[in-house]
Amino acid sequence: MDLINSEFESMVAGLSLDQSTPNTYLDDLEKSEALDENHFQEPNPSWPGVRKFLLSAQVAIKRWLRQDNDRDDGVQL
Repeated sequence: MDLINSEFESMVAGLSLDQSTPNTYLDDLEKSEALDENHFQEPNPSWPGVRKFLLSAQVAIKRWLRQDNDRDDGVQL
């Protein structure tokens, strides 16, 4: 047991607990964002695309609410 303790003390003797870097984690994040050219840019949809989406939603709702809908799920036994 003394041999293990002496080996441990010899390994730990040269270590210092105060080895902080001048940079913080937030600094590293800012640098990575500035250097990263392969990042996601959210799309900016054009108005015709939004208009088509709204019209298709309107058609789907009208089909769902039609009077001749018999409210079944399409399964036949």
